[in-house]
Amino acid sequence: MINRRSLLLASLATPALATRGFAADPIKIGMTQPLTGAVAASGNYVANGAKIATEVLNRAGGVLGRPLELILEDNKSNPREAVASVEKLVLRDRVPVLIGAWSSTFTLAIMPKLIEYKVPMVVETSSASRITTAGNPWVFRIAPTSEMEAIAFSALLSKFTPAMKKVDFLSVNNDFGRGAAEKFSAALAARGIAIGKTETMTPEATDLAAQLTALKQSDGDTVFVTTGVEQMTLALRQAVEQRLGKRIVTTGGSFPDQLLANPLPPGNDSFHILFYAPWFPERAPHPAIARTYTQEWNKKGWEFAGLTEGFRGYDAMLTVVEAIKLAGKPEAEAIRAALWNVKIPGVNGDIAFTKEGPAGQESGQNRPNVSILKLSEGKTSLL
Repeated sequence: MINRRSLLLASLATPALATRGFAADPIKIGMTQPLTGAVAASGNYVANGAKIATEVLNRAGGVLGRPLELILEDNKSNPREAVASVEKLVLRDRVPVLIGAWSSTFTLAIMPKLIEYKVPMVVETSSASRITTAGNPWVFRIAPTSEMEAIAFSALLSKFTPAMKKVDFLSVNNDFGRGAAEKFSAALAARGIAIGKTETMTPEATDLAAQLTALKQSDGDTVFVTTGVEQMTLALRQAVEQRLGKRIVTTGGSFPDQLLANPLPPGNDSFHILFYAPWFPERAPHPAIARTYTQEWNKKGWEFAGLTEGFRGYDAMLTVVEAIKLAGKPEAEAIRAALWNVKIPGVNGDIAFTKEGPAGQESGQNRPNVSILKLSEGKTSLL
């Protein structure tokens, strides 16, 4: 298993481009991710997924007889930098299509630029509802909204013993965390579960003692945690130190990979809402695609648990390239129009877009699959 610094260096390496056997110039695809900063681990996982998809697709002949070139920009876990990264990709690199930007806050900051420059973006991770309801026809999201995730999770409540009766929330204080707390509260309340406290934390916070103390004083039986993977891992470890004594469920599809090699003490199981569980590729909607993705990742020697997020970049590349193929040319408006006709299998499942938002200005939204993984003493199992 490589460390996070090695993972970062791998993602910041030269753009993924395999030109052997191609005579034509490459088709450029732009991607903005948090390669450094508070949520860098997740951003690097997603970027690496896109890089191996580029390699797989180029080995299969690229698209339109041309190779693919993935151009990565670091948004540094900052919304202002996210905007700057998109401007570089569009104005300097002249990319006709984008993938990004992990966080809902980063994506929302970018969205006006998509309209200004008239360039489509496939949103691979961000879950805030406003991304597809605000009226931006250049947005196509393959990730679930927080509401979709919450509704899918609430349908699986019977898998938990003892049953949930009252829940609390520990959420990062941004669009991602606040949106998840809101949507999960609504979905669980509709199932008759009482809603308790909501505690928030800044993305860079490392001492969560105050929040965990407040949650410990609640009579809730379950705490839902929403944040990036680094802070999620801190929260789980500090919950043990504070003797929280409650079931913990994480949302958003990230997985605390460090707890595999260095697990929590016995009796501190946790549950994680995932959109791909790489331990069980045979359980994926399209096992052959899942196995190819997993095998290509493992060949790189990257952290295995990063597969739980890396698939987002992989599926996003598959989506973008299918749209370019359908468009017949790498031009932004043609790709935007073609995205509405994309119907392909991915690691997470079938990818196709339905319309959300104001009439005439709709965004595209896919309906992904959701599963629940149990982590117990470094071992994983699907509920």
